[in-house]
Amino acid sequence: MAKTGGLGFGIVGLGTIAEFHAKAIQAMEGGHLVAAYTRQLSEKAHKFTADYGVTVFSGDFEAFLRTPGLDVVAIATPSGAHLEPALLAAKHRKHVISEKPLEVTLERCDKMIAACKKAKVSLAGIFPSRFGGAAQLIKRAIEKGRFGRLTVCNAIVPWWRTQQYYDSGGWRGTWDLDGGGALMNQSIHQIDMLQWLAGPVTELSAYASCLAHKNIEVEDAAVAALRFKSGALGVIVGSTAMYPGQGAEVQISGEKGSAWLKAGHLVAWQFDQEEPGDAEARAQFGPPAQDSGKSGASDPKAISFVGHQKQFENVARAIGGAEPLLVDGKEARKAVEIILAIYQSALSRKPVKLPLKKTPRRTKFR
Repeated sequence: MAKTGGLGFGIVGLGTIAEFHAKAIQAMEGGHLVAAYTRQLSEKAHKFTADYGVTVFSGDFEAFLRTPGLDVVAIATPSGAHLEPALLAAKHRKHVISEKPLEVTLERCDKMIAACKKAKVSLAGIFPSRFGGAAQLIKRAIEKGRFGRLTVCNAIVPWWRTQQYYDSGGWRGTWDLDGGGALMNQSIHQIDMLQWLAGPVTELSAYASCLAHKNIEVEDAAVAALRFKSGALGVIVGSTAMYPGQGAEVQISGEKGSAWLKAGHLVAWQFDQEEPGDAEARAQFGPPAQDSGKSGASDPKAISFVGHQKQFENVARAIGGAEPLLVDGKEARKAVEIILAIYQSALSRKPVKLPLKKTPRRTKFR
């Protein structure tokens, strides 16, 4: 039997990530699942109904939006198909949660943000990595000034995806629906974390290529050198061409300390002035003894839904006025802008300053 109580959530799209949404909504406080939507009924839709006890609508999106008790629409469609359901949901005065990326161009992001603002509904972008205990710990340490001046801050995503992964869906590896490759689809979580922790990026220079996969328009390897507004320097490395795949890292370093995350675990936590609680932080948030440190590195399904759960709970509490919405539409747009700037630099072979004025022209990576 489906859980009841709190806000009613509906899921749009029944791809891989929809399962994470459904499990997160089942487990969350302050919400329950009331319906789902897919373009065409399939065996997957029937299984979803059996597993979660809710109706799966097909074809008639308006009927889905009229579901009694539906308050929040969680969009889990391909990346370049977030805008249209978001606009219709906002028109029906439904709050919107969009999977990453918020959308694949700045213009489409801005239309989503404007529509939800006009309708006076919340718009949240999914970035569950921010809600991990270790990430929150680093954020508080930065705000407290424990790092001193930030000096070098990096995001490294040395992942692997098979050719079969790209061949499994016609939208994968395309500009229109995937919005990009290893950066926009996979590395965006760590890129968001990097800018959230280290602050705005003001300039970058990048290279990107498609080196290990066939018949895709986008990159499977990219590197960028960054300058942050603070003056700190950094790099982004994002790839789905590094067999067999290793854990993603976010590295924050300053003149007085360093904190490094790998696959969500704290692998470095050291400051010139040790404080009470530092040893406990290393013990609590360090990698478990049996952990491979490779979550999601080669298998997109090998991640936990707990981050989604925590973010959905934040959305529910924010709608109820109990706390701020931690990743609204404008916040979710930031990582998209950085990635588009990397693409512009890689394709033009020139440095790029941020903010961008518009989405750059996109062409096939070689």
